[in-house]
Order: sequence, then C-alpha cells, then structure tokens
Amino acid sequence: MTTKVGLLVMAYGTPYKKSDIEPYYTDIRGGRKPSREALDDLVRRYEAIGGLSPLAGTTERQAEALVDRLNHSAYYQDVEFKLYIGLKHIHPFIEDAIEEMHKDGITEAVTVVLAPHYSQFSIGSYNKRAKQKADELNIVLHHVNHYYKQPKFIEYWSMRITEVLNHIPKSEYDKTMLIVSAHSLPMKPVLDSNDPYPSQISETARSIVEHTSLRQVTVGWQSAGNTGTPWIGPDVQDLTRELAEKGNFKHFIYTPVGFVAEHLEVLYDNDYECKVVCDEVGAAYHRPPMPDTHPLFIDAIVEEITTVYKKA
Repeated sequence: MTTKVGLLVMAYGTPYKKSDIEPYYTDIRGGRKPSREALDDLVRRYEAIGGLSPLAGTTERQAEALVDRLNHSAYYQDVEFKLYIGLKHIHPFIEDAIEEMHKDGITEAVTVVLAPHYSQFSIGSYNKRAKQKADELNIVLHHVNHYYKQPKFIEYWSMRITEVLNHIPKSEYDKTMLIVSAHSLPMKPVLDSNDPYPSQISETARSIVEHTSLRQVTVGWQSAGNTGTPWIGPDVQDLTRELAEKGNFKHFIYTPVGFVAEHLEVLYDNDYECKVVCDEVGAAYHRPPMPDTHPLFIDAIVEEITTVYKKA
C-alpha cells in the first residue's frame, strides 16, 4: 500500500506582474507600505534585469524536479509525494499550502526551503509559520533545516568554479579571488543569538575551495536591507574594492551560494553592482550559473530529505 506524503517546498516568492510589486514589498515590510522613493527604486531594479525576476518560474521548476526525483527513487517505493508550494511574501502563502494539504487529506509532510543554510531568521521563520498552521490541522511536519553540507551541493559549486577557472590563464590564478556570498542579515540579532548562519557560509567557502585549483577565497555579504541598523558585513562591493587595492587582484569569481536561482539579488546585486565595481578597479568579473534544476543540486536536496524522513 502506498502512503501519500506531502512535500512542502517553501521559497521567498517574487512579483508575478508589475502590479504585484507594491503589495509584495508591503508584505516584506510587515504590512507597512513603502515610500514612493523606495518603491520606485525597487521597480527600477526590476526594470534593469528585464522587468521582473524569473524566480517564480524557477521555483516551480525546482519544486517539480524535487517531487519527480523523489517519486522515481527506489528508496520511496511505498511512498508517493504530493507537491505543495508555499511562499513567504506572495501567494500561494505558506499557510495556503498547508490548507491545501489538509483538504487533500494529507496528514504528514516533509518541508524544505529553497535556501541551503539555516538561520532562525530565515529558514527558522518559514518552518515556524508552517508548523503553526500544520498544528491547527493536525498535520505532522518533518523539516529539512539545511543542505549546505551535502557533497553534491559542494560538487555543484566546485564544478562551476572549475569551469570559470578553465577560462583564466593559470599564471593569473594568484591574482584571482573567489568571493563566496550570501544574503546579509541584521547583525545584532544574529550575534546575540549565536545564529549558525555566518559560520555555515564560511564552512561552505572552505569546502568549495578544497575541491578547486584556487586557494584564495573570502566571504562577503550582499543585498542588505535599509533598516538604519548594521547588517553583517563586509559588503561584497566594499570587499571587492579593498581586495583590488590591497591585493591587486585581477579576477573576481562571485559565487552567491546562499541563493539557488537567478533572481533580483543575483542578476542586479551581483551582475550589475559588483560588475560596476570590477570595471572601476580594472578587474574581470566572473559569476557561474546558479543551481536552478541542475541534477547535482536537486539530488543534494533529495538526499537531505531522505536523511530527515528516514530519521522520522
């Protein structure tokens, strides 16, 4: 007999159309409408990458690839996973997905967030929202908290960096810096709570570089919010300027490993803002493709799901 288990894939979400941008931004701001200036700035960033982010379609493809891979796994011959997508800041919201599970008679589900590293302020907040709604409806959840340690996740990024290095003369490797980055978070709550997020990013940087021909690696932070309080640093742009000045680096390889798809924070914050800095300092800008639905990335998550669900 086959057991039906829910697969709740959670992600940040993105506007589907231009008219979604203001309510989406309002939700990010906890229900407070953005100023006209702030809204115009966000619209300008979307326009700079083509009008809107491709994230919505990518999230769907990643979720579908995950459920397909799980349902074709020999390990789950007696289990059929049913896919639900829950988003943090736009419909279908996380709570909507849990409601759909309940309507479908699902009583048990595995959850995974499309972000590799754990922070109580990111993945922890997704899990909390899902659990609150699931508890109301008597649905048991098994959470995947991270998958940055999975060998195939490291293999994916090592492979992509090696592909970039193949286009850089070996004589210039000593002037090539790998900048591993992730979305910044407000500094005080992260430090006060001893949140594991910063150390996990550093661990990822070390693990990746061990599998490449490059030895220069550093961690930077990007996409910080304008809250008037300090966020984790150094910012990737400031870091690039400093490294170019002090180390005379001629190549910068940016790997935003805290993200898993091509979207605003990568297409604008990296491909535009970081490239502007590279052009200013006379260095070459490199940025490998994001994981998207690459089999190594999908398998990394599936193997972490298997670990979590097996323990349950």
